[in-house]
Amino acid sequence: MKDVLIVCKDAQISRLIHSKLGRVVTVRTVSDISLAEIDNGHPIDLVFIDVVELADKTAAGFEKIVREVRRLHPLVQFIAMAPKPMVRQAVMAVRQGADDYLTYPIDGEEIDLVLKSVQENRLKDQELDYLRDQFWKSDWLDIIHTKNQSMRNVLERVRSVAPTIATVLLLGDTGTGKGLMARLIHRHSHRSDGPFVSLHCGAIPETLVESELFGHEKGAFTGADRRKIGKFEMAQEGTIFLDEIGTITHATQIKLLQVLQDGTFNRVGGKDILHTNARIIGATNADLEKMAKAGSFRKDLYYRLNVFPIELPALRDRKEDLPHLVTLFLANLEKKYGKAITGLESGIADAMQDYSWPGNLRELENILERAYILESGSLLRSGSFPDTLIIGSKIVQAANESKSLPLSQARQIAIDEFERTYLENLLKKHKGRINVSAKEAHITARQLSRLAAKHGVDKTKYKS
Repeated sequence: MKDVLIVCKDAQISRLIHSKLGRVVTVRTVSDISLAEIDNGHPIDLVFIDVVELADKTAAGFEKIVREVRRLHPLVQFIAMAPKPMVRQAVMAVRQGADDYLTYPIDGEEIDLVLKSVQENRLKDQELDYLRDQFWKSDWLDIIHTKNQSMRNVLERVRSVAPTIATVLLLGDTGTGKGLMARLIHRHSHRSDGPFVSLHCGAIPETLVESELFGHEKGAFTGADRRKIGKFEMAQEGTIFLDEIGTITHATQIKLLQVLQDGTFNRVGGKDILHTNARIIGATNADLEKMAKAGSFRKDLYYRLNVFPIELPALRDRKEDLPHLVTLFLANLEKKYGKAITGLESGIADAMQDYSWPGNLRELENILERAYILESGSLLRSGSFPDTLIIGSKIVQAANESKSLPLSQARQIAIDEFERTYLENLLKKHKGRINVSAKEAHITARQLSRLAAKHGVDKTKYKS
């Protein structure tokens, strides 16, 4: 860390920060930040920025500043500064890309602690960059980018096991990216030139799973009019990924155990012993250990599968990765649809941070694609997202801002936020038509008009 930019009008604060940085550091102080300031040829390693000095007096524009500065200085770190009454804006700035924050009045010890924290984070990032250069294939660098320590631990385990032939069991909630992680392991294994064969065991009828895995001979069962090659034969010299492996039948479990023990199997209805050297990666959102103890899953098969378990964190536990994931998904949607949508409307990033993401990465990808399809402008707006995301965030914000109020008043704030958003979405859907909107809401047109007036919702702006 050699070049520091301080964006602050208070000269005393600037001098205090400067005194803590040491003489070998080059420090520049400005009262306002602009593109001209960050694109003037000077290197920037660290930025201290007062969120009060931003144009709109909030941290809402912080994400854009971070994006623009990091476009020119990819490794730059940010420390947001704000008075204690504006600590929420400082926290929002961290959500939008800052590495840490300070609150006024600032003391020297606090600066030391924050500088130590960002320096440690920089070393971790440099270590990960080194590992990327040494191991990760270039086409996966965007995928493995993370700021979450649990996810970094996952990637370190992937890096350890990928070059081996060990069986891997991927654990985690539905939608956490287990299929993507299986492909990552295959891509970085010594059999990456071989096939990657995937089977979602829970999506196939129980009677057909065995045939899909091991194949069948002609006449093995009704409808088997010709021989069929199974997934294990297809995956020779490669990897077979068995998703939702906890759903397979007892009979299939026995045959799979045989494959894991000595690599042999036979087709359904066949007598010939076949061999496979396919590497097996299993995945499940079920508790296989609990199932094994209960007798619904074979213990010996569980132990064979559980050679190298890797548990993926839920999205709610790695929200610091949301900005990068959104950027990644939007880039993919741009390739798919080509609508030149560049980002999110102000406030949506905060809503995403407040949301619990029960569907994890899959839910994030799905709602972004739906919003992308609906949107006609250059930014994804709140009206293109599900009410559960937007309304829920507003209620959380209302609750956070009302901690010092009596319960009745805090509850009323949340109700008002819900009613306002509900009316706006309803009138938008029906293009400002009161009667149709009231009918869907199961209230009278007069009641709806009174609610709209109460919350300042103008029906005319929704009319075509």
